[in-house]
Amino acid sequence: MVKGLLFSMENYIQSGGIVMVPLLIISLCMWVLIINRALFMRRLYVKNIPRKKAGELVKTNQMPHDRYKGITSLLVRQLILTRSHDPHLDEFILDEIVVRLVASVDTYLGVIGILAGVAPLLGLLGTVMGMMETFDVITHFGTGNANAMAGGISVALISTQTGLMVSIPGLYMAGFLTKRANNLKYRIAATGIYLKRFL
Repeated sequence: MVKGLLFSMENYIQSGGIVMVPLLIISLCMWVLIINRALFMRRLYVKNIPRKKAGELVKTNQMPHDRYKGITSLLVRQLILTRSHDPHLDEFILDEIVVRLVASVDTYLGVIGILAGVAPLLGLLGTVMGMMETFDVITHFGTGNANAMAGGISVALISTQTGLMVSIPGLYMAGFLTKRANNLKYRIAATGIYLKRFL
């Protein structure tokens, strides 16, 4: 069963032509980054402490409990580790921590969008290469050799299909992750503004 599946996958890749290898590499890289970002953002959403509790921890200079892993507890943890106990200077430190956390949320999202956008272009390149192969066969043998023409048409269709199969879910996930990142950035900024009164 597994051997048959691997054989059919190998045939599918060979039928799509030379652009299938970069398409598969793009797909693999894109999904590794998507899973990385999804797990990172999930960790920042769950096991969060309420803002009121965060304010109390900052006021008393206490670390959040280890069971809290969310974005608010991460912000409080970093502030307590780096604060100077000068309220004016601590405001700048808090602003810097907020900027750093906001930047970390956006990491790789642009790359995911680019990889999802490049995939259909590679599929289009495969289409052009397949059509060139088909026209080359027509030039040498005419339209009477259907088997020879089928190879070029197969390359054109399979590479286009694969490019779209990689791109559509990638673009959807890029949009989904960007929306979650924007929510997290808003939450980080709002928490940072709230904590300033406890410095």
